[in-house]
Amino acid sequence: MKKEYWIDRWERDLIGFHQNEVNPYLRQYWQDLNLPHESEVFVPLCGKSHDMLWLREQGHKVLGVEFSSQAAQAFFDENKLNPQHQTHEKFECWVENSINILCGDFFDLGKTQLSNVSAVYDRASLVALSPEVRKKYVHHLLSILPPATQILLITFDYPQHEMTGPPFAVSPDEVVACFHQHAQVRLLAQFDMLEQNPSFQERGLSRIEESIFLLTTGHF
Repeated sequence: MKKEYWIDRWERDLIGFHQNEVNPYLRQYWQDLNLPHESEVFVPLCGKSHDMLWLREQGHKVLGVEFSSQAAQAFFDENKLNPQHQTHEKFECWVENSINILCGDFFDLGKTQLSNVSAVYDRASLVALSPEVRKKYVHHLLSILPPATQILLITFDYPQHEMTGPPFAVSPDEVVACFHQHAQVRLLAQFDMLEQNPSFQERGLSRIEESIFLLTTGHF
């Protein structure tokens, strides 16, 4: 998915992917990572997610990356935060009290920016990418993360022909195929979403499951 696509979605306020509450799976399963206090958490395609505030409340430093500077500005404005704004290399940087959002292209990130990261929280990144981009995303992510980084990953799985993404369908088998050579893959839970979400039924889906994974990277 191209940078321009996401910038356009934010400019036109087409952000149905944004959640107004903290993700319940984050609350429920984050403790499984058992991270030390002040560990840095990387949130790819972070938008203006409230999850970043929750992670900070748990004592973590948060590093987000986001295409849209409008999304970053909205995050700080809506939460009445006053960030420092600067430009560093290919990124605009917005920093305020343990939350740092880099505005730019995920694929421009290097090991230097993620050198202090202990964990990744991916609720809306992998599923936002088309199949041809997902492998590139996973390869780049694993190549810039420090060894032994934990990843809490949330995905959707449904018959792709029944609905146009994003969010795209990412099956558990695809998660294993993408990560297993360079990370331990553990399925924490899987939930049937169809009955509780009439909107998916209205869009013609016959099934949709949400899966929560805990991955631990090795040496890449």
